[in-house]
Amino acid sequence: MSLIDKLKWRYATKKFDHTKKLSAEQLDSLLTAVQLAPSSYGLQSYKVLVVENPEIREKLREAAYGQPQLTEASHVIIFASETTIDEALVAKYVDNIVETRGIDREHIAGFEQTMVGTVDRLSEDQKITWSHKQAYIALGVLLTAAADLGIDACPMEGFQNGKFDEILGLKEKGLTASVIAPIGFRSADDDYSKLAKVRKPKAELFIHI
Repeated sequence: MSLIDKLKWRYATKKFDHTKKLSAEQLDSLLTAVQLAPSSYGLQSYKVLVVENPEIREKLREAAYGQPQLTEASHVIIFASETTIDEALVAKYVDNIVETRGIDREHIAGFEQTMVGTVDRLSEDQKITWSHKQAYIALGVLLTAAADLGIDACPMEGFQNGKFDEILGLKEKGLTASVIAPIGFRSADDDYSKLAKVRKPKAELFIHI
């Protein structure tokens, strides 16, 4: 199938087959795709939690209004934004660039100052909002990669962020939950998988200028 066919195949899975689990290779492929996701400046101001522990997932399900995907899916992927976005975070990223590319730090001093200037101009609330947006880009890559690999996923915003932060100890890690996506394989009796995909017509969605 082409990528378009695979995107037509995917849907927000409501009912997973709890007996089917991703292989280690499948999970690694998905996580590699997320690792390669674009972000503003490449800063990746978020962490990605991979939750498999059944006891933790039961608690998360309660904090997600009882939605069954949290316990039926193979894994639950949680994108969590950094809550401290500052010069130190930028410096750590620049260190990574220097090491990865084998260059002198002075060669990208201007780039570092540009990032620092951007961060310094934002209020604390704006920083968190900006970071959440970066996490959503990574979520989009996850969903596309999952479709390409024939893996089901369900992007979800219907959860209590504060309770997720508490259950997962995110505050102590300097993080806060942004968005989640249970992943796995659809149940044969998930009626949503048989419904026609509803999207705006291209003539209504796209504006060509």
